[in-house]
Amino acid sequence: MTAPSTLETAAAADVPTELTDGYHLVVDALKLNDVDTIYGVVGIPITDLARLAQAQGIRYIGFRHESNAGHAAAIAGYLNKKPGVALTVSAPGFLNGLVALANATTNCFPMVQISGSSERHLVDLKQGDYEEMDQLAAAQPFVKAAYRVSRVEDIGRGIARALRTAISGRPGGVYLDIPAAVLGAIMPKAEGDRTLSRLVDPAPRQLPAPEAVDRAIELLASAERPLVVLGKGAAYAQADAKVRQFIESTGIPYVPMSMAKGLLPDDHPQSAATARSLALKKADVVMLIGARLNWLLGHGRTGWNPDAEFVQIDIDPKEMDSNQPISAPLVGDIESVLDALAERTKPGQIQAPSAWREELGARSAQNVAKMAKRLEADPHPMQFMGALKAVRDVVHAHPETYLVNEGANALDIARNVIDMHVPRHRLDSGTWGVMGIGMGYAIAAAVESGAPVVAVEGDSAFGFSGIEIETICRYQLPVVTVIMNNGGVYRGDDTNPYDDAPSPTTLMSAARHDLLIEAFGGKGYRATTPAEVTAALTEALASGGPALIDCVIDPSAGTESGHISHLNPKGITVGNITPATK
Repeated sequence: MTAPSTLETAAAADVPTELTDGYHLVVDALKLNDVDTIYGVVGIPITDLARLAQAQGIRYIGFRHESNAGHAAAIAGYLNKKPGVALTVSAPGFLNGLVALANATTNCFPMVQISGSSERHLVDLKQGDYEEMDQLAAAQPFVKAAYRVSRVEDIGRGIARALRTAISGRPGGVYLDIPAAVLGAIMPKAEGDRTLSRLVDPAPRQLPAPEAVDRAIELLASAERPLVVLGKGAAYAQADAKVRQFIESTGIPYVPMSMAKGLLPDDHPQSAATARSLALKKADVVMLIGARLNWLLGHGRTGWNPDAEFVQIDIDPKEMDSNQPISAPLVGDIESVLDALAERTKPGQIQAPSAWREELGARSAQNVAKMAKRLEADPHPMQFMGALKAVRDVVHAHPETYLVNEGANALDIARNVIDMHVPRHRLDSGTWGVMGIGMGYAIAAAVESGAPVVAVEGDSAFGFSGIEIETICRYQLPVVTVIMNNGGVYRGDDTNPYDDAPSPTTLMSAARHDLLIEAFGGKGYRATTPAEVTAALTEALASGGPALIDCVIDPSAGTESGHISHLNPKGITVGNITPATK
């Protein structure tokens, strides 16, 4: 004979039992684990989940598109070093969010996407339920892990498992599927409370082996032309003081990847960013700190010294030897590895030869002088350089400002022109090079920090997430969007040889992006000269409210695919294609 349930016992005694449901358990589990913000788009079956979260003190930021909400959650995870949470509806909404979740996984940002889903018994028999989709199976190939909660009593375990997986080891995106029936399921509150748990040490330190540390020290000590490459993993680690202490105590020159800019100030005397090509070409021992030898670094082949040896700090041992042999792998979290290096290195054992530093310094001075001449020019119509120099100068006057950046030429040129002095304040397209991160990243940076944000967008890139300027205005966020408007994808002067229809890369040259934000109550500016950009951005930042500056750029400015035109396949050139007759 089975024992009576709590509900049966209470009913027999005519004693009311306090109840809970799946919605409450999700919110309770998130709060128990210090989740204070959710980014999402509501709809069946998660609208009441968002309402309840808000009522229980969790900040809910509602977006116009799930992909943008997901990008916001991902960059929140990067900035806070804890999982950002996105909330979406089922099927199409889930798929929209999956783009951001996959991007988070590729970029190693801790993020959890929670999506409602249709009834399992209908989905599994493919009976045509509302927004029917096996979302768990769809997510699996693109994320660090995917889980489904099938019983209300497993919600607490599912939330805890998803959060721990997202942040432990190499961070990444995790999908958590919660069917509608589970959200609406009811159980006694006392029993539900016992199913919840708070994570203990979800991202524990991972220390390198002493012999591995000694091997790395010996290799670095023997180098004649050592180099450090700082990746965004180094910025994510928030071991800023220890990174700086290692670099300055050894005198090794360093090159920062774009989202590692500001980890040390870009004008630091050991920065070789302005002599990057020479540094990679001649370095004989390269230490990678939170950086991977992927396409952004030519896979360690293109442009590198073919005899270079590598020291790599990475928390994932599978990353070692992925493109080049790693002579000294250091498997562990960055802070622990740097601590071990400091403990086991003898004073003066690792020192960059002065001749190497002087060679890089001389090349940097030459390149900086060349760039200064280009920035001094003020041609009309306005070029990317002039507009971005104006942005740079204003941002320098407001060092607390976060810079979000995406596009092709808008991204490439801004990386070179706008130097950073504060860590984790440059947020861009990252490893995947995905377009559409702009407004989501900008919103999250403003929400999480309360600081002003300047989002520098190519006009094409802005189109992927531009409707979120309504979100910016609705929440009255201090975000200034600066659009590099040259009327095209890459550039605006391409032509169609067949008829009068726009070419594949042509956008509307007369577009008035500044008027878009005015429709939602923000402030719009139109700038045709660097001086007008300076005045508009200065005023916009001073106002502390939503603003958009439409920078009118020469349509002929820019290059096809920006700095990665070499990735375009080379076939028959367009110039050799004869237009078909009508």
